[in-house]
Amino acid sequence: MIYGYARVSTTKQAKTGNSLDEQKAALTKAGAKEMIVDDVTGTKMDRPGFNELRDKLTDGDTLIVTKLDRFARTVVEGVAVIRELMEKGVSVRILNMGTVENTPTGKVTLTVMMAFAEFERDMIVERTQAGKAVARANGKRVDGRPKKYSIDKLNHAIDLLNSGNSYTQVERMTGISKSTLIREMRSRKAVAMKE
Repeated sequence: MIYGYARVSTTKQAKTGNSLDEQKAALTKAGAKEMIVDDVTGTKMDRPGFNELRDKLTDGDTLIVTKLDRFARTVVEGVAVIRELMEKGVSVRILNMGTVENTPTGKVTLTVMMAFAEFERDMIVERTQAGKAVARANGKRVDGRPKKYSIDKLNHAIDLLNSGNSYTQVERMTGISKSTLIREMRSRKAVAMKE
């Protein structure tokens, strides 16, 4: 049997670049008869679809993936899984690199391919961190979601609460949700206690 394995790790990725539709089309064109799909990060090898696929694969089967990073991102885990599959008699075909077979040359090729995949991922992380550092230095917020309410609006809401209004009343007056008001009040009390 020829199995295809496709994976996306983010909603954005699901729509561009490595989309499921693009992966499925390439796998089908390469001869995949059955498709297994995962919607989880590649940094973890414990993926429901992939685990199901590993159980299905037997001697003589072929596993096809579009790119190495769809399969695994670290040398240690990736090599271990591919070796396990090769020992079961499963051929692993990576469309943008070739077929990895259970031969000495195939094993060296596998190790080199996985090392480059991990290197590429590390370089992406490094560039992302450098970009965030530059953005922070320029006063731009890069971590977490942006604040929905200005400090002036929150100060006004807290003043209203301190003036005897209930959370529900202040929510109606300011449009700030009760949960946000409670969180802000707790945060300010915690800061006041530390001072």
